[in-house]
Amino acid sequence: MTSSRPVVAVVGGGPAGLMAAEVLSLHGMQVDVYDAMPSVGRKFLRAGIGGLNITHSEAYDAFCGRYGDRQPQLQAMLDRFPPSALRAWVHGLGIDTFVGSSGRVFPTQMKAAPLLRAWLHRLRSAGVRLHVRHRWLGWNADGTLRLAHPGGEISIKPQATVLALGGASWPQLGADGAWLPWLQARGVKIAPLQSANCGFEVAWSAHLRDKFAGAQLKSVSLTFTDAYGRTEQRQGEMVIGAHGVEGSLIYAFSQRLREHLNAHGSATFTLDLAPGRDAARVLADVSHPRGSRSISSHLQSRVSISGVKLALLHEALNKEQFADAATLAATIKSLPITVRATRPVAEAISTAGGVRFDSLDQNLMITALPGVFVAGEMLDWEAPTGGYLLNACFATGLCAGQGVRDWLGTAANAGMD
Repeated sequence: MTSSRPVVAVVGGGPAGLMAAEVLSLHGMQVDVYDAMPSVGRKFLRAGIGGLNITHSEAYDAFCGRYGDRQPQLQAMLDRFPPSALRAWVHGLGIDTFVGSSGRVFPTQMKAAPLLRAWLHRLRSAGVRLHVRHRWLGWNADGTLRLAHPGGEISIKPQATVLALGGASWPQLGADGAWLPWLQARGVKIAPLQSANCGFEVAWSAHLRDKFAGAQLKSVSLTFTDAYGRTEQRQGEMVIGAHGVEGSLIYAFSQRLREHLNAHGSATFTLDLAPGRDAARVLADVSHPRGSRSISSHLQSRVSISGVKLALLHEALNKEQFADAATLAATIKSLPITVRATRPVAEAISTAGGVRFDSLDQNLMITALPGVFVAGEMLDWEAPTGGYLLNACFATGLCAGQGVRDWLGTAANAGMD
């Protein structure tokens, strides 16, 4: 006997695709998940290596504001699956969560693997079929989906399709942006994919690159005025890389830095290397007689400036400026760093750009391709690290799954009429 259940293909086995699959299976549909990699959830597992940050515990209004100019498009989806619902869903998999000191939410075990194992077990128990090493190749002329696998190529014609193929960051884990031309050829509007939560290139001296590449820059405060004249200051940590700057503090400003770069060709922010001391105190400390001590020893003992912080001062000041106490103190409190380019998309944590929301209906179906839905990082949005990326991927996956359910229901009713 053949099943009368609707058959839905989910292309992409990351959080968005798997969430869509779960929603669809709960509504009695036969779901087939296709992923190009040897196993699903590769980027999800990679994100959890340092501790899986699933969402954030801050006030919901503030949480939603982290999505910037895409908040209006995402708000209804976040409302369907806010942080509280995501935590409850994780608990339903038998995994406890806790709130870290920064407000970020983690599984108690910190790792992604136990959560993914429990989730896949539940999906398989619900009848979801997982097909790994199946790479989507677009559509045939008759509208069927082309899929390449080790045994050759197959064509399938599901009653609906959810595309959740990610952006183009970490292509070795499956998100390589290969889907762009296939959607563009079908008239789908796509915003160019760009690096988000990424590093930026700085023209360091050979000395700094050779001696301090990889150095952690802790206890600093970054101030930046963006292309719209808005100034923000934030304290945190960053990394001095061989090519420039990266790390959580940089990621928090990455969208605004990138937009300024796109508009002006460069962007300059300032670092306060001694955020716990006001400018007057730093000037007094720097001006204090140092006797026979070297300037390096003097700065270390008086202002706790040494190592990579000292090297950054030498990047910004020449010998005469370094000898002037007022100039040195002012630079300690406001050291300029100019970035010239983003690091490549393949190195970024996430991507900006993707399928534009004006190509979709409110349920994330492509208006030019009835029955084809999009979720996750394929969509044109971005967010900082801190749990915001994952939460929105889950929320858009849930919305796409519900959208398929509603669309198939409407189509079935239309057929009965």
